[in-house]
Amino acid sequence: MKEKVMDTSLFERLSAILSSADPRAHKARRIAELLREECGYHWVGVYEVDSAEIAAIAWSGPTAPAYPRFPASKGLCGEAVRTGEIIVVNDVATDPRYLTTFTTTRSEIAVPIKHPIIGRTIGIIDAESELPHAFAPADCNFLEDCALMLGAFIDSH
Repeated sequence: MKEKVMDTSLFERLSAILSSADPRAHKARRIAELLREECGYHWVGVYEVDSAEIAAIAWSGPTAPAYPRFPASKGLCGEAVRTGEIIVVNDVATDPRYLTTFTTTRSEIAVPIKHPIIGRTIGIIDAESELPHAFAPADCNFLEDCALMLGAFIDSH
């Protein structure tokens, strides 16, 4: 996978997407595509969170997720919502919290997108890889920087 650094170019591309006049779902899809391409992940989803449910806004990858909507208490994304922390599982076959999205997924990272003022989790960036142990601290840092940028985007809708 490529080195993940929040460089000026990527910051500018994310900012351009976020500030465009495109509809929300189109922006979210472009963001998921950019993150998947930049990082070499198998699949990336951008989700919104309310008190009861986690729902996909958009994704980039070979197919739609098996669970485009699910209870906010379920899966690795639900754990990220519950704790407000990044959840990394480098072998999903060993984690009972994993909701199978793709049978080929071996690693997953769920990064909370927090409200820019109150800090409550309002969204998730979810990335999956077909490789075990695919996610390193650099992925956590990179996707956390991206999540900071997305806080106002998720909150504005």
